Amino acid sequence: MAEPRVRLWRVFRPLLVTVPCPQARPPFPDVFLKVELLTTFSDLGLSVPLLKTLTAEGYSTPTPIQEQAIPELLRGRDLFGIAQTGTGKTAAFALPILQRLSNDPKPLKAKSCRALILSPTRELAKQITESFRVYGRQLRLRTEAVYGGMPIGRQIRALAGGVDILVATPGRLIDLIQQRAIVLADVNLLVLDEADQMLDLGFIHPIRQLAAMLAKSRQTMLFSATLPKAIVELADAFLDNPVRVHITPVATTAERVEQKIVFVETARKQDLLHALLTDETIHRALVFTRTKFSADRVVARLEAMKIGAVAIHGNKSQPQRERALADFKAGRVRLLVATDIAARGIDIDNVSHVINFDLPNSPESYVHRIGRTARAGAEGAAISFCDREELGFLKDIERLTRQSIPDLENPLGPAAHDRQSRGGSKSGKAPGQNQAKRRFQNRGPKRGPERGSERGSDRGSAAPQADANAGAKKFKRRPSRNRFAKAVGAKA
Repeated sequence: MAEPRVRLWRVFRPLLVTVPCPQARPPFPDVFLKVELLTTFSDLGLSVPLLKTLTAEGYSTPTPIQEQAIPELLRGRDLFGIAQTGTGKTAAFALPILQRLSNDPKPLKAKSCRALILSPTRELAKQITESFRVYGRQLRLRTEAVYGGMPIGRQIRALAGGVDILVATPGRLIDLIQQRAIVLADVNLLVLDEADQMLDLGFIHPIRQLAAMLAKSRQTMLFSATLPKAIVELADAFLDNPVRVHITPVATTAERVEQKIVFVETARKQDLLHALLTDETIHRALVFTRTKFSADRVVARLEAMKIGAVAIHGNKSQPQRERALADFKAGRVRLLVATDIAARGIDIDNVSHVINFDLPNSPESYVHRIGRTARAGAEGAAISFCDREELGFLKDIERLTRQSIPDLENPLGPAAHDRQSRGGSKSGKAPGQNQAKRRFQNRGPKRGPERGSERGSDRGSAAPQADANAGAKKFKRRPSRNRFAKAVGAKA
C-alpha cells in the first residue's frame, strides 16, 4: 500500500481529518477513518490577553456562531447573525470588538464613545455590559451602560470623560443626546442586538435616528432571533455587503424542552397554577403573563398561599427588577413571574420549568419564552395554559414551530360548564359566539394599555406609543373549539 495520505478540509463544524485505514484489503483500498478535531478559541485569531481570560473563565470550545462570526468580524466585515438566545452570540461580537479597540488604542474624548451596542431591554443591556467587563478585564478599555429606570444624572457624569464601549437602550440614549451628554460622531463599531425585539417595541425610528449620527465608515453587526421581512429590510439599509451567519433555524424550539398544553377556563388558571406547584420537581420556574397587571395579581395570590414569588416587568424600578432577579437566581424565591421583558437575554441557570400562564399573542415570543429552560445541555419543561380565547394563539404557535403540542390532563378535572355555556350545540356549530366571547373577556384581565400592557417599557421619550392590542388583533382567528371542548369535558 502506498504511504498513508492525510486529507484536511473544512465543513460547517468541526474540522474533519481522514486517513486511510491500513487494515483495509482490496477491493477497498481507500477506506477512511474519520477523526473529529474541535476548533479552539486560539484558532480564531484572538489575542493572548483575551485567550487567557477565556481560559480562566472555563471557555475552551467556541459555539458555532462564535466560530463563524469572530474571524469575519476581526477582518472588519459587517455581519448579519440569525441565532436564538443562549447560543453565545454576546461573546461572538464582544471579543472581536475588544480586540479591535485594544489593537487601535486612542485617548478617550469627552462625551464620546468608539463602540455602541443597542439593546431592547435594561436586563439585556446590563448582561452585555457585564460580559464586556469580564472578557476585557486584562485590557485598558472602559465600558459603561445607560438605560431607563436609573438616575440620568449619574449616567451623565459617567459619560463626561468619554468611554470606549457604550451599551444602551435606544430611548435613554436619545434622552442623553438631547441633553448633550454624549456625541456619537466617533462611533465606528455598531451592534444591534435582538433587533427583532427592538422593532416589536417600536424602536425602528429611534434606531434610524441614532444611525444617522454615527460615522459613515463603520462596521455594523445585526443580530436577530427571527427573520421577519422588517428585519431583512433593516439589514439591507444598515449593512454593507455583510457575511451572513445563520445558526438556529427560525422558529426552532429548544429540542430538550418537553412541551405540554393544558386547556383551562380563564377563571381557573390561578387554581391550576397552585395545583401544578404541588409537584416538587418544579423547583425553579419562570411564569409568563401577558400584562403587568396580571403578573402582579398572580404574585399576590401566590404569596397569599405562602408560595415564594416575585414579579418583574416594565413598571418596576431598576433596583426592584435587579433585586427580583437576584432573589430568583439565589433560590430565595421559587417563582419569577414576568412579562415578555424577561423572555430574551436573561441568562438564569437551572430553570426547571417555564409556565405560560397566558399564551403570548406573538408565536415568536413563545419560542423565546420556553428557551429560558433547558439551557447549557440541561433538561427542561414548558407548560402552557390555554383558555377559549387563546386557541387562535395556540394555532399560530403550532404552525410556526411545525409541531402539535401534546395535551396535559388538567389536574383540576373537567371544567364545570355545560355545552351551551361553552358556546356549543348539538349540531356542532357555535351559536352565541359573541356572547360567549364577551363573557370570557370579562372573566380575565383587561388587555388594554391602561391595565399594564408591556409594550412601551424602556422606550424613553423618543419611542412612539404602540397599541397593546395590535398583536392580538393580528393573530386572532376563529379556530375549531373541539379540542378545547374535549379537554374540558364536553360530550361528543
